[in-house]
Amino acid sequence: MAVPYVETLDVDLLEDEDDLMDEDAAPLHPRTAIGSALAGGGQKQRTTGRGFRREFETLERSAAEYPYGGPERSIEGWIVLITGVHEEAQEDDLYNVFAGFGEVKNLHLNLDRRTGFVKGHAFIEYGDFVAAQDAISRMNGAEFLTQTISVDWAFCKGPIKRRNVRRPPHHQRSRSPLRRY
Repeated sequence: MAVPYVETLDVDLLEDEDDLMDEDAAPLHPRTAIGSALAGGGQKQRTTGRGFRREFETLERSAAEYPYGGPERSIEGWIVLITGVHEEAQEDDLYNVFAGFGEVKNLHLNLDRRTGFVKGHAFIEYGDFVAAQDAISRMNGAEFLTQTISVDWAFCKGPIKRRNVRRPPHHQRSRSPLRRY
């Protein structure tokens, strides 16, 4: 088998001062191989991403105002969770019952994809806190289409838990998978 003729071009890989593309560039400092391999060399330290946590500001609420943590407002409004909804309920049925407490901004009734029936819970969004609170207090434990429904806040602000800043030491074992003999 014959080797085809290939034309080659000699390229000077050494940097000459007149070959630089950017003549105003700062001179490159050679990095030692050991420094970059062991200590990370000249790379920046990571301070974000996995394993780094920040403390966020919180709004303080009095314990007397909401002893169990209280409701949390979503971006759009106050969202109420209704559980125990009959599987043959329609959005109109829920809307007619819950619109009496205030303006319903949004209503979401989850359906099972396989059967097409209601999964058993619904979300109703009110723009006003008083309307949502009234709906919860008057409809929680009420009967709706022959079933007792539970109505409560969808988002609750629980008590602030202080995380232990000092983590327990990791066990000194390998992260490699166990050997199979």
